Amino acid sequence: MKIQGSRSVSPVNRSPGLWRGILLTCLLWSTFQTALFSADAISSAVTVLQTVKTGGADSRAAQRAVVALVGAGERAMMPILEGFQKASPLGVNWLRNSFEQIADKIVASGKPLPAAALEKFIKDTNQSAAARRLAYETLRAQNKELEARLIPEMLMDPGAEFRRDAVARLIEEAAKTEGATSTELYKKALTGAVYEDQVKQLAEALRKSGETVDISRHFGFVSKWMIAGPFDNKDEKGFAVAYTPEKEFEGQGPSLSAEYDGMNGKVQWKPLETTDDYGVVDIAGQIENFKGSAMYATATWTSPSEQSLQIRLGTPNAWKIWVNGKLMFEREEYHRSSQMDQYVVPVTLNAGNNTICLKICQNEQTQEWAQKYQYQLRVCDMTGAGVLPAPMVAQENQKSGGVQ
Repeated sequence: MKIQGSRSVSPVNRSPGLWRGILLTCLLWSTFQTALFSADAISSAVTVLQTVKTGGADSRAAQRAVVALVGAGERAMMPILEGFQKASPLGVNWLRNSFEQIADKIVASGKPLPAAALEKFIKDTNQSAAARRLAYETLRAQNKELEARLIPEMLMDPGAEFRRDAVARLIEEAAKTEGATSTELYKKALTGAVYEDQVKQLAEALRKSGETVDISRHFGFVSKWMIAGPFDNKDEKGFAVAYTPEKEFEGQGPSLSAEYDGMNGKVQWKPLETTDDYGVVDIAGQIENFKGSAMYATATWTSPSEQSLQIRLGTPNAWKIWVNGKLMFEREEYHRSSQMDQYVVPVTLNAGNNTICLKICQNEQTQEWAQKYQYQLRVCDMTGAGVLPAPMVAQENQKSGGVQ
């Protein structure tokens, strides 16, 4: 039955003007999208995430930046990774989240990841180690042969995790061989090892083969100290008291020939050396477990040039650290668990002799687990690879203008 007054209108019957309007609208939307995801817009969104602070307006701005970056898709992946370099720790988390969302969307769509660009970034050791690792893990999930191709060349990589993987491969290879071949593989692995568990494993294997392994030297532990004390820390009051050595730390440096009024009488600086594999200076075992006391320790570390490194400290006691007269960090906490690299202190060391000074405090607790009075300190680079001092210059030579 035909209804009077009605007629169907097919798309081909629409007026040309209507189609021109639709096409113009699409063109304008495409132009808007291109502008929205331009290089400048991506860069601005990355900057927002690099500098984001916790709470409030910053979080809302960060959420908008993430939406913009995820909307930009693949085009934003490399700028995000490059943005790790100048990002705060919180900013790194936001950037990582953005990158992972983009990668997940690409993979879910069935499209390939930009493998060539990602691999080039992974190989660029000037980039952030965290960003390189993120790119690597993302690409490896889609390309299983990537590990065998890249990791063997990363034994001395600035990224600690890449080193760990390279060392693990060499350990696995060495375990499958015997004799001199196995020993050489273990020795090669040790040159790049920065993780305590791997170094222990390698040292054990090499020592079984008759090789000498100096773990303390490998990790860059400071083993020779001058130490003075005890000073009063009864009722934990001494942590905040600047005894005379501490005042000297913040001035021209300690006078190693000086005599001080200590907790139990006069005290002087005395040499103390540790032979422990992990550089543990055992005050309780090597001197005495003075309850309710503070001890001062100092060492000289000679650098061939100005360089940015890390001082890593482990101790169950309250502590302060000074480098070249500047208080770098302090923590008033007693008898928490102690481990290697418990605290990481970034430092810039001067060319020549640098003075490292410590204050280590013991309280009066009598429980068995509260009797440790010790510390371990090492100097390393950002990967955790130990850095050894240059031969120390005698003070007399410095004063007389002697040649280093």
